[in-house]
Amino acid sequence: MTDVVDAGISAGTEGKLIRALDWKGAFWVAAGVPPLVLFSIGGIAGTTGKLAFVVWIISMIMGFLQSFTYAEIAGMFGNKSGGASVYGATAWLRYSKFIAPLSVWCNWFAWSPVLSLGCAIAAGYILNAFFPIPAADSQATLDWIAAHAASITADSPRVAEYITTHAGTAPDDAIKALLSTDAVAALTPAVRNWSLASFGIPFLATANINATFFIGGILMLIIFAIQHRGISETASVQKWLAIIVLVPLLLIGIYPILSGQIVAANVTGLLPPTAAYSDADGTWSNGGWTLFLGGLYIAAWSTYGFETAVCYTRELKNPKTDTFKAIFYSGLACCLFFFLVPFAFQGVLGHAGMLAPGIIDGTGVAEALGGLIGAGRIITQLLVVLMIMALFLAIMTAMAGSSRTLYQGAKDGWLPKYLDHVNENGAPTRAMWTDFAFNLFLLAIASDVGGYFFVLAVSNVGYIIFNFLNLNSGWIHRMDSGHIERPWKAPSWLIGLNTVLAFVNALFLGAGAKVWGYANALWVGFAFAAVILPVFAYRHYVRDGGKFPAGAMDDLGLTGQDLGTKKAGILPYVALAGGLAIVLIANWTFQLPA
Repeated sequence: MTDVVDAGISAGTEGKLIRALDWKGAFWVAAGVPPLVLFSIGGIAGTTGKLAFVVWIISMIMGFLQSFTYAEIAGMFGNKSGGASVYGATAWLRYSKFIAPLSVWCNWFAWSPVLSLGCAIAAGYILNAFFPIPAADSQATLDWIAAHAASITADSPRVAEYITTHAGTAPDDAIKALLSTDAVAALTPAVRNWSLASFGIPFLATANINATFFIGGILMLIIFAIQHRGISETASVQKWLAIIVLVPLLLIGIYPILSGQIVAANVTGLLPPTAAYSDADGTWSNGGWTLFLGGLYIAAWSTYGFETAVCYTRELKNPKTDTFKAIFYSGLACCLFFFLVPFAFQGVLGHAGMLAPGIIDGTGVAEALGGLIGAGRIITQLLVVLMIMALFLAIMTAMAGSSRTLYQGAKDGWLPKYLDHVNENGAPTRAMWTDFAFNLFLLAIASDVGGYFFVLAVSNVGYIIFNFLNLNSGWIHRMDSGHIERPWKAPSWLIGLNTVLAFVNALFLGAGAKVWGYANALWVGFAFAAVILPVFAYRHYVRDGGKFPAGAMDDLGLTGQDLGTKKAGILPYVALAGGLAIVLIANWTFQLPA
């Protein structure tokens, strides 16, 4: 892992990324993608009902097919880092300087929130371990109820209010319910309700500086420290984390199937629910289709994510052969996990079981995993530790990939110049600090369930925009840059199919962004995507005088500032117009169930 290309000298001493990985190293760095299934497995089950496992399978198949376009264009750029968004962005340069930075920016703000979302869940596990909220049927709760039984009487205004809200409830049952609620509230550790500050952010969400925020921030700093030592050290840590995490997760996914625990009724009669988070079957109405498309929309954020395996092309010892291997084998691994885990969860727990609060917000997934294999208390606690490690695995992948996207965007003149820096270990530290600061802000929003899914829904707007632009970049590169060597070339029919899938993703975006509790998620996502336009304008026209940095376009065989001939003509503009039209029409056509 110490071989260095680039004139046989240490690239780190020249402020460059270091060629220290083979394809296996890139595979391990990308191994944090399979645990992403646990980030939204409850949310997708709540939104799509019994269709949830089908949503994961469809989305994963689409992600695997799309990866072949990314594998081809990544091979064209052996001297760039930052992933498919960078390689695809170059295809759009001839047609608009502003589309290229838009692609890179959208990919970054889609991937970067994995840090805050993962740390929010991990913080929840830590709080549950050290400061658990008592269960309603725990002995401590029952003892409290017995000691305070006389605190509520049948003529209490609270009892009357409860009966009004819950029609048909008997007074004795109302008293029991109220006492149980009071007991849990009284026995809940103060730290669980503590908040230093809470404030609304106009048009976005409510920020909360609480225990989750501070614990999550510490976890991000730990991950930063690991990655500060460079990609080789990161890959080594990722390898062992992946083995520890993914092998048990795979066994847990397989065991219920082999042991006959799958209940046929849980995975048949496939209908959308009557409404989001309802356990009743609905119909294939407009509302049902909207929920289904919303599930496919949010699943893409996880299932397409293994494209991060090509983020490290500039750090591969032999990018011509290793690039394709890294993304292909990462894709196969993801297929295994995204097929098995959702099916096993749903097959055992059923739709109603998947709606448990701990499944939806992610903090009860470890207990659910234990239930799949009939684990006792000790094994379940080990699974909690396993889940925290799985979250670390995903967060490490996200920071490694997203920071390199920022770094390369700065190198190519699309993003602010200060991001164009690496330390003596070849780590893009300024980009990593930017990731950290951005995610501290998101962590404040994601500290509650509502804010969590808001961040997820908005960030995925950027991810779908990136995917649309980059799937179209495959055929644009074929037309404009056919002369450039491609170490691996996808079949032409697959490039065509993936172009069609780009427009299918646009449909998911238009129909699905509104499903996740925020009707304005699409528009907030568009607004955040547009932030890069004035940033790029300042960098390019003010800072760089309207010229791209030397070497930015060398891989395209272009010299100076000549962007080359637009051989694709008006077709890229037609694609952009068509994609936008599909998003807007889908957003207007598909509506949530009444």
